[in-house]
Amino acid sequence: MDFSSRMTIVLLFMLVVTVAVWLFVYPAWRRKRLDARAFPAHWEKIVRQRLPFYDRMPAKMKLALQNRITHFVAGKRFEGCAGQPIDDNVRVSIAAQACLLILNRSGDYYSDLHSILVYPTGFLVRHGDVDDHGLVSHGEQALAGESWNNGRIVLSWEDVQRGASDFSDGYNVVLHEFAHQLDHQSGATNGAPLLASRVAYQQWAEVFNDEFTRLRERAQNVDSHPLWVEEVLDFYGATEPAEFFAVATETFYEKPAQLLEQHPQLFEQLRLYYGVDPREWL
Repeated sequence: MDFSSRMTIVLLFMLVVTVAVWLFVYPAWRRKRLDARAFPAHWEKIVRQRLPFYDRMPAKMKLALQNRITHFVAGKRFEGCAGQPIDDNVRVSIAAQACLLILNRSGDYYSDLHSILVYPTGFLVRHGDVDDHGLVSHGEQALAGESWNNGRIVLSWEDVQRGASDFSDGYNVVLHEFAHQLDHQSGATNGAPLLASRVAYQQWAEVFNDEFTRLRERAQNVDSHPLWVEEVLDFYGATEPAEFFAVATETFYEKPAQLLEQHPQLFEQLRLYYGVDPREWL
C-alpha cells in the first residue's frame, strides 16, 4: 500500500471518529453540562410571572420544568421579526409554557424544532384555498401563531403574553402551536401524535374520532340547541383533527376540571399522553 492510500485510510478513519464524536459523545456531554447548570434566579422570576401556578407545582415537577426550560433555551434559535427584540423575557416566557407539554416526556425537547420566529403582534400570512371546483384563491390572514413542518414556529409576542396572563380561559397560543409540533412527530400533523403502542393508537383513535365528531355536530347546530351546557372546547377545534388536538391540549392545561366533567375519556387520553394532571396545581 502506497503512502497516498494509507493517508486516505487515515483521513477516512479520522472523519468517522469526528462524526461519531459529534453525533454521540458531544450531545451526551452537552446534556450533562446543561443538567448541572443552576437555574438563573431572574429566569425563575419570569416563570413565576408567566405561570401563576408555578409555586403550587410539586417540587420534583418544578425541577423538571426548570431542566426542560434550560435545554429548550439552549437548543432553539429565537428570531425577532418586524422589529421584535429577543431577550431572556421572550425566550423564557415561551419556553416555560412550551415545556409544560413535555414535563414528563423524558428526552423530548421538540427535537424537530429549530427556530421560533417572534413578531410583536399578529402577523399576516398568505394561504391558497381550493374550492369545490378545484379553483385556487389566495388571501391574507392575520394569525397569532403558526406551526410549520420544517422545524419552525411563528408566534405573536402580544398573544404569547395574553395567553400567559390568564391560565383559565382556555386560550394559549404557545400550548396550541407546540401541540402541533408534538402532533407532527408521528410524521403527519393529523391529530394523532406519536404514541407508545398499537393499543394506545386504537384507544386514541376511538376517543378522538368520537369527540371530534361530537364537537363538530355541536358547532354546526349550536343555535338550535340553546339548552346545551356551554361547551368547554373552543369550536375552532371542530375545523379539522389537527386543530382539535391543539384545542383539546389548551383546554386540558387551562380548564382540566371542566374538561374532565364534560369529556372524561378525552381527558384521560390527554392525561396518559402528557403524563400530568394539571388539576394538581391549578
